[in-house]
Amino acid sequence: MRILLVEDDVLLGDGVAAGLRDAGFTVDWITDGEEALTALTTVPYEVVVLDLGLPRRDGISVLRTLRAQRRDMPVLILTARDQVNERVTGLENGADDYVVKPVALAELIARVRALLRRAHGRAQPLIEAGNLTVDPATRAVTLEGRLVTLSPREYLLLVDLVEHRGIARTRTQLEDSLYGFGEEVGSNAVEVHVHHLRKKLGESLIRTVRGVGYLFVPDQGHGPLTG
Repeated sequence: MRILLVEDDVLLGDGVAAGLRDAGFTVDWITDGEEALTALTTVPYEVVVLDLGLPRRDGISVLRTLRAQRRDMPVLILTARDQVNERVTGLENGADDYVVKPVALAELIARVRALLRRAHGRAQPLIEAGNLTVDPATRAVTLEGRLVTLSPREYLLLVDLVEHRGIARTRTQLEDSLYGFGEEVGSNAVEVHVHHLRKKLGESLIRTVRGVGYLFVPDQGHGPLTG
């Protein structure tokens, strides 16, 4: 799950970016409104965390442009502007949530997760698919009630595939979900992660769609091949 953080306060941005990464997200941190729009035209972000007082182009302008382009990813405004009319302006221009600084990092992460739940049509906090359960709050993954230990990349890949169940995901889409700006991506990185997931969860859950990519197929039967 890849998030765009647009915040020009270096100290705050660094802390928020680190906290979101620790919570299991892939994060691109940008400090400029124009650069944010450029990023939004090239990367399929799941959530945007957007400051309002940005250099070159303010957050409301970024938000209006995003919605005018029919881009519907959730946007959470994170700002020091706490007047009622400013909150109303943000929400009426297409924001999905509005948080006033300072905010506890735990609350911000919880709000991001709530936006993701709604975006994927889920009301419950757990992600359930057949005999597989994922708890985003703890990043715990269980298969038939048994805890499965995954690396951070394996976890991100699994969540992407499960949240898009029924839709074949291309290697490019999966790379975009797993890796942020400046991170080196090996030529067969996705294939390696898929291989490891299949060893831990069973071959049947992740199907290769020839010429397209990978598809998550919920399984009610036996899962893990190895411990």
